[in-house]
Amino acid sequence: MNKGSDILLVGVGGQGTILASRILAHVAQDNNLEVKISEVHGMAQRGGSVVTHLRMGDKVYSPLIQKGQADVILAFEQLEAWRWLGYLREGGMAVVNTQVISPVPVISGYQEYPDNIINRLKKNVDKTLEVDALKLAEQAGNEKTVNVVLLGVLARQLEFEKNYWVRALESIIPEKIIEPNKEAFMLGYNHT
Repeated sequence: MNKGSDILLVGVGGQGTILASRILAHVAQDNNLEVKISEVHGMAQRGGSVVTHLRMGDKVYSPLIQKGQADVILAFEQLEAWRWLGYLREGGMAVVNTQVISPVPVISGYQEYPDNIINRLKKNVDKTLEVDALKLAEQAGNEKTVNVVLLGVLARQLEFEKNYWVRALESIIPEKIIEPNKEAFMLGYNHT
């Protein structure tokens, strides 16, 4: 995948979706690309959907990705991947955390969490990379690094050199928690 890409980051409030988009933007800008970001927070403080449109390239005119145009969906939660699948272009890639976080209608018993989302995604998207990012984050010593694990997985798919990612992490993540984040990034980067 080339450096100029449209990436939709989707997750649930509290998963670090916006922080991940800022790290990705830092990497792109460090590679002399123009970056535009648009964030949508739907009840993010209460476990609602959080979506970031991130477009990068030599020249970017709009921050919004149109339906069917995203090169990548980076999903922090399964149902969010399924919910936003319509934005992925034909031939695009879905990187999906296998973690399940039940939305309020499921918690309150009004709806059931859909079954077999990962299998449905694989039937609809030729290139679906599933990763148990929570398990890898716990292995890194901090379950809050799920977002950085996913960035590590994404990093292997983009053409930016690894040192740009490390530099972005060091610039944005507070020093007191940088080491587990670096470890989380490498676990994602080496995930197969």
